[in-house]
Amino acid sequence: MVATDKKTASPTDSELIARYLRTQNTHDFTLLYRRYAGKVYAKCITMLSDNALARDATQDIFIKVLLNLARFNEQSSFSTWIYSITYNYCIDMIRKKKKVPLIFTEDIGKVGEKPEVEVPDSVLLEMKQDRLEKVLDRLPPGDKAILLMKYIDDLQIKDIAEVLDKSESAIKMQIMRAKQKAQSIYDELYETDPLET
Repeated sequence: MVATDKKTASPTDSELIARYLRTQNTHDFTLLYRRYAGKVYAKCITMLSDNALARDATQDIFIKVLLNLARFNEQSSFSTWIYSITYNYCIDMIRKKKKVPLIFTEDIGKVGEKPEVEVPDSVLLEMKQDRLEKVLDRLPPGDKAILLMKYIDDLQIKDIAEVLDKSESAIKMQIMRAKQKAQSIYDELYETDPLET
């Protein structure tokens, strides 16, 4: 029977953070960077739709993470914390680029005059990718982001609530309204164009 060597086991995020904060050894932070850089970059690409911006954003986000690492209090997982930083950074970039305030459909109130109707998840999940991308690009950035968190990143409602610092019921309402808005945009874009088979 072979004994397991603790040195070969990969250290947890918490262990790496504690070691880095104690020793300032860049090797520990580099391990965290390697673990999460790909995910952060992928999230930046999804939200910013620009390779160069996403690369720059990834570097800036990790500088922010490094500077704020001592503030990480482990109330959430490190991955949720870094996701929150990534999301907020990208939303700020989108806001600056468009020079408009970030608006969620919940901030506007009721969508149109129609009563609120639950749009099934399947409506979004069954859209052709190119059509879905066009629909998402026409949504307000906040609505796009919340749908991406729910359906692409597969985050739970409680995790989205933590990232956005809102209640779970507010997140459910935002998702419902963002789906309604997406359905409305889809109908507007493709109403006369039959679904591809």
